[in-house]
Amino acid sequence: MEEHELRRARLAELVAGRDVPAALITDLVNVRYLTGLASSNAALLVRADGTALLATDARYAGTARRVCPELELLVTRPVAVELATRAKAARLAYEEHQVTVERHGEIAAAADGELVPLGRAVEGLRQVKDEAEIALLREACALTDRAFDAVLPTIAPGVTERQIAIALERQMVDLGAEAPAFASIVAGGPNGAVPHHRPGDRPLAAGDLLTMDFGALYGGYHADMTRTVAVGEPAGWQREIYDLVHAAQRAGIEAARPGAAAHDVDAAARTVIVEAGHGDDFPHGLGHGVGLAIHEAPLMGYDRTAKLADRVPITAEPGVYLAGRGGVRIEDTLVVRADGPEILTRTTKELLVL
Repeated sequence: MEEHELRRARLAELVAGRDVPAALITDLVNVRYLTGLASSNAALLVRADGTALLATDARYAGTARRVCPELELLVTRPVAVELATRAKAARLAYEEHQVTVERHGEIAAAADGELVPLGRAVEGLRQVKDEAEIALLREACALTDRAFDAVLPTIAPGVTERQIAIALERQMVDLGAEAPAFASIVAGGPNGAVPHHRPGDRPLAAGDLLTMDFGALYGGYHADMTRTVAVGEPAGWQREIYDLVHAAQRAGIEAARPGAAAHDVDAAARTVIVEAGHGDDFPHGLGHGVGLAIHEAPLMGYDRTAKLADRVPITAEPGVYLAGRGGVRIEDTLVVRADGPEILTRTTKELLVL
């Protein structure tokens, strides 16, 4: 509870600094971050003086009283509208990136005063994790590593992408994960050239590269790891692009230090791939922040200006994708630290030949 009180206090300071009496938080992930309550219907009113009012419906009232007993609780179904009514504020900040046009009209009609954009203020607070959050991420990543180890011996020609995806997800849950952190990507052979391929019924064949992108959800925190393995002895071009992606990832991770700009970290990895003549074959950013959401700030791309800070978890996931042939992606979840990155996903990154 104490950490949630501190988070609300930091938000209250931001609200007061903008000369706004209160902020209405409607993004469910942000509500969870500020209160500890995970639900499908909740909102939070945070006042500039530091007090707060949580609203949820009867399905979650008991959980709210148990998880955040220090908060005043309003039990209602139209959570945002009721909190807007009770705000009694001349100006009420709201999360404009999350509120629909229809919902904005409802909140505006209920509020006493003007609605003003809050921006992604809570998402900004979420970037830097406390050590309790990092411990949950560390466990999520450990479960991910263990699931990979358990499934690896079952990978062989004839096994389908879908079977491998199901096995990975079952293992993560059996080992203690709440659920998979996201829908697993399993891409064999030419399908590996599609960064977000959905696993299908294609059976593996000797000579395939196999890319697996998956992660465990634990305590609300998301792990994210990608490994590419060879099914049978790899061809020369396969080893070449594997070694290239591996080298690019090492360069990106080394650049991930407090104070580094996101585009510079991306460039450290991207330059390795560009100089090898595969710049057009790396079509996405180097990575993204990770925490209560699988994709959160900061985003790591060539056009991203955010600065990294100590205790910010990110992914580093360069890839090379050759249409019609296959691809390689290697990804780790890591925490930016002053004394060097802490790698949370520990599975080997040497090319495994199965």
